[in-house]
This record gives sequence, C-alpha cells and structure tokens, in this order.
Amino acid sequence: MSRLQAEHLYKVFGRRPDQAVQKLEGGTHRDELRADGTTAAVIDASFTVEPGQIFVVMGLSGSGKSTLLRMLNGLLEPTAGRVLFDGQDLTALSPRELRSVRSTKISMVFQHFALFPHRSVLENAAYGLEVQGVPRAVREERAAQALELTGLAGWEKSWPDELSGGMQQRVGLARALATDADLLLMDESFSALDPLIRRDMQDQLLELQKRLKKTIVFITHDLNEAMRLGDRIAVMRDGEIVQQGTAEDILVRPSNDYVASFIQDVDRARVLTAGSIMEAPEAGRSDEDLLDAAPATVSADTPIAELFTPCSTSGVAVAVTDADGGVIGVVPRDRLLAALGEEPQVDTQVPAQREIKKVNAGA
Repeated sequence: MSRLQAEHLYKVFGRRPDQAVQKLEGGTHRDELRADGTTAAVIDASFTVEPGQIFVVMGLSGSGKSTLLRMLNGLLEPTAGRVLFDGQDLTALSPRELRSVRSTKISMVFQHFALFPHRSVLENAAYGLEVQGVPRAVREERAAQALELTGLAGWEKSWPDELSGGMQQRVGLARALATDADLLLMDESFSALDPLIRRDMQDQLLELQKRLKKTIVFITHDLNEAMRLGDRIAVMRDGEIVQQGTAEDILVRPSNDYVASFIQDVDRARVLTAGSIMEAPEAGRSDEDLLDAAPATVSADTPIAELFTPCSTSGVAVAVTDADGGVIGVVPRDRLLAALGEEPQVDTQVPAQREIKKVNAGA
C-alpha cells in the first residue's frame, strides 16, 4: 500500500468554488475564471508516495505547490478530491480526528524556522511531544536524541538567537523527527539558507534518510535541489502537475517545452547514472575478463560524474555490476562523453496531468 495518495485534488478560492471545479473539469482554463474573482490554485493533482520515499514537488512561485502541501495534512480543505494516508481518507475526518493525525503521524518543517525565542533549543525540539502530552522526562530524552541525529548535540541549553540559520533549521528538523511521525512535509525548508549551508542541509537530510527511511514530501522551486533529493519529482505549473517521474525521466524525457526549459541548466553529470547510459557487455567475454580489464567497477546508480577519472585514465570501459558482483553493463569513454552532450528530447508520449485523467477515463 502507498503511504500517501492524492486523488484529483482541487483547491479553488473565491465565489462558487464547486462550480469552478466543474468548469475546470470541462476544460475551462483557470485564467477564464479570474474574471469572476476566482483563483484555481491546484487543479486535478494526483500522485502516490511510497513508504520511505522522498517525493519532491517543484515549481515556480504561484504554481500551487505550497497550497498542495497544505491539503496533504488538512491545513487547507480540498475543494474536491481526497487525500489517503495509510489508506485512511483524511478529508473525511472530523477536525478533532485530523488534529490527532497531525500531532502524531504527520510533521511539518517550514521555510522559516518558527522557533520559540523564549524556549531553549531542547524545549523547541520537544514542543511537538509537549503538544501530544508526553511526560517531560520522556519528551526531553527523545528531543535530545533528535538533536543528536541532526548534529546539534551540546546545544540543548542554547537559545535560538545564538544559532546560525542552518542550525536553527536543524532544530526545526529535529522537532519534526522527535515526534517519530510517519510522514514529513517540508515546505521550502532550505530556501532561506545561504547556498553552502543549504547544500549542507541537503546532505544532512539524505544522510538521515538512509538511517530513518522516513516518507517525505519536499517542496522546492529549485530544480537542482529537486533532482538531488527526490526519488520521484512532480513538476507544477499554473496549479497543475505537468510531469511526474524520476530525475532521469524528467532530464532525459521532458513532457513539454516548459519542463525542457527548466532542465537546461541542470548538471547532467550529477543526475544521470551509470545504469542509464551503460551499454551491453561485449558478446563472448566472461564477467571475469571484463572485471580484470576494467579500471573500476561501479553500481548502476553511481552518478556519471564519478566515472570521469577511471574513464580518462584508461581506454577500457568501466564495468557496471549488480549487488552480487555480476557485470550488467559497461560504460566506454565515448559513451560517457556522448551522454553529456545529448540534448533532451520533449517526449510527446508523456501526457499532462489532466490528459492522463481523460485517457484513463476512456475519453
């Protein structure tokens, strides 16, 4: 079972929102609704997030990504559609039931750190547990463990204004982790940080994810950040999800010119992997021969940026191996260079979100 499912979510602000949804379903563009003072912030958004996955929603300001995120935990009520969390329909819960889910199963990390200035670092990290009614000794122990996980051991008695921006964001992350929530919602959580600190926080999140296997929905306007963090990515434009897929899917097969324009400046060497560009091994050569000759062996998910050195120092292809050490492919130097220079081709077979619904409905 998927951990999180969004099914045909709409969020419309203004008069007669239900009528606006009907018009949108009928093909009306959201710009046509503005004459009536109606804003369609999210239009027919559907996706699933698997347990332990980082699902990134990216788009420019005004694309609807933050509104979408707030519907996932009930901070905003959808105009239409459902949100299922572990099979439970959150949109059908009472306000009291929804508050209980938010306090125990879903945590949120905001762009602005939202720390209490009159509380210590430890007290801030323990706040979610305090809301749950966890006894003080227990919540402080769990908060201290979360602070250690985020690299803040020793800062428990400090005040927020004594910390750097990156450290304050770590406290916000520790507060979310302390509740041991099943789902983390992160809304532009690193965008207020300086570039070097932001990169460090991305590293921190990826390292934590290896250990904790949390299910995360991460919102960003930065495509490089999306491609670095996301197991899967949804690209939003004007309230709609225009493409979903892995970083490689989006980089190699953008669904339209809008997505293609986004990926122009992406560092392909950090996104493409050995598995995506490898060739079949030469017929007749055994694994032993290939491994003996290869300057290096890599796994299929190794970024091609790590292939430059072995490829440049040897004329022999790098061997790509599976978990058991068997050769599943090779990357010759000429294939590596060709992959860096290839232009992405817009894939007209990747339908936009609203078209997917029509196709599935037999339209």
